[in-house]
Amino acid sequence: MSAILQGKRLYLEDLEIGQRFTSAAHILELDEILDFAGRYDPQFFHLDEELAEQSLFGGLAASGWHTAATTMRLLVGSLPLAGGLIGAGGEIAWPKATRPGDRIHVESEVVTIAPSRSRPERGLVTFRSETINQDGETVQVFTPKIIVWRRDAATSDVAIPASER
Repeated sequence: MSAILQGKRLYLEDLEIGQRFTSAAHILELDEILDFAGRYDPQFFHLDEELAEQSLFGGLAASGWHTAATTMRLLVGSLPLAGGLIGAGGEIAWPKATRPGDRIHVESEVVTIAPSRSRPERGLVTFRSETINQDGETVQVFTPKIIVWRRDAATSDVAIPASER
């Protein structure tokens, strides 16, 4: 966390298995949920409170993709990796619905670190990121594999803007 507070970017060498990061919080407001669903996931249980009562969710629920997009925004602010968050795959699950008014934040942990044998300037880091609501309930589990640059890459022009070196 000290790297975040000091505005520093983290490289592969700075990460350790078990290292944890916590994001700021975000409240999913009703109008935000309706807008996202109307644009990207227009299903009745995301758009119509009355009809949603009859659904599997038993009430209006945010799209899982909205939860995922919000999680990504929170990750960008809480995982200060040099060169950005470049995904190389992952898994996602939504064990519980996100509801209007939920205050969510993301807790991430480094699970694996694998320096690349063929690309010495980088490695692959797997994180386990849980999106948690105000009641301590996990609404999303995301396990992304992220490309992370080595510090030596910062001295070259490889994908890391000068402002982040």
